[in-house]
Amino acid sequence: MKLSRLGKSLIFLLLAVLTAAIAVYLYQHRAVELPAGLATGNGRLEATEVDVASKIAGRLREVLPREGDMVAVGAVVARLDADDLRAQVRAAEAQVEQARKAVEQTQAGMRKSESDVSLAGKTLKRSEELVNKGFISRNKLDTDLTGMEGAMAGVAQARGRIGEADAAVAAAEAKRDALLVTLADSELKAPISGRVLYRLAEPGEVLAAGGKALTLLDLTDMSMTIYLPTDQAGRVVLGSAARIVLDALPEQVIPAHVSFVAPKAQFTPREVETRSEREKLMFRIKVKADPAWLAAHRDLAKGGMPGVAWVRLDPDVAWPAKLAIDGQ
Repeated sequence: MKLSRLGKSLIFLLLAVLTAAIAVYLYQHRAVELPAGLATGNGRLEATEVDVASKIAGRLREVLPREGDMVAVGAVVARLDADDLRAQVRAAEAQVEQARKAVEQTQAGMRKSESDVSLAGKTLKRSEELVNKGFISRNKLDTDLTGMEGAMAGVAQARGRIGEADAAVAAAEAKRDALLVTLADSELKAPISGRVLYRLAEPGEVLAAGGKALTLLDLTDMSMTIYLPTDQAGRVVLGSAARIVLDALPEQVIPAHVSFVAPKAQFTPREVETRSEREKLMFRIKVKADPAWLAAHRDLAKGGMPGVAWVRLDPDVAWPAKLAIDGQ
């Protein structure tokens, strides 16, 4: 006997109600098993993503790692075509050498001017002695005095030229150093140790300043975001102990701690006048997995895995046996 459309609808409705009832029962059963000093929530394990971007514009010459490869912090992961920058650096180094030669010339001029002053001083002294003895006229003394003043002016000019030459050397070196920094920026280096998640550009592509070449996944920086009601969130303390268990790894208890507690509710009813409405407020809690555990199990936990996080609200409450780690 075939069921009517109404009969089928009733059966589907009964199945839906039964499924909801089972879900509620399982939730309540779990809540009963959970100690009073613990709170729990569902979430997904999220890993920190870091983009490797170019500081300068240029054409990509090579991208070294492939997606899925591990890279170490500071490793070169891509290079831009920098032949023009190298040519500019060579020209800047030549300018530095030229400026240094100019300094040497001005220093030689300074030594000559100082020698002229010394000679003019001796000549002036002899002239003064001869004038005092009446052997020469005073006009000769005036001439030698003028020569002395001219030699001293030459020394002052030579000192000024040395200052200008030193400044030219400093400017040439600064220009060269700036080009060397830009040349170093043509090599894109990994800011963290991690796994290549996305390869966003290929050799031959032109990147603008800030253009992304790779996205890295920090496997030692993972966390899970959960939501707790007001009465539980108000008891959560930053740094308090936590545990994470992933659905794919039910036997692995990941040590963690609370790294963030939202300063305001994430889900807020329009009015919160009654107690029942206030209890609907949910606060975002971020639980950070222990970096040492993640480093030791690098290929075990993966970003995006769903699971459950437990937070200890009371530091005096012991973890249940299924969540204990090394007796803790």
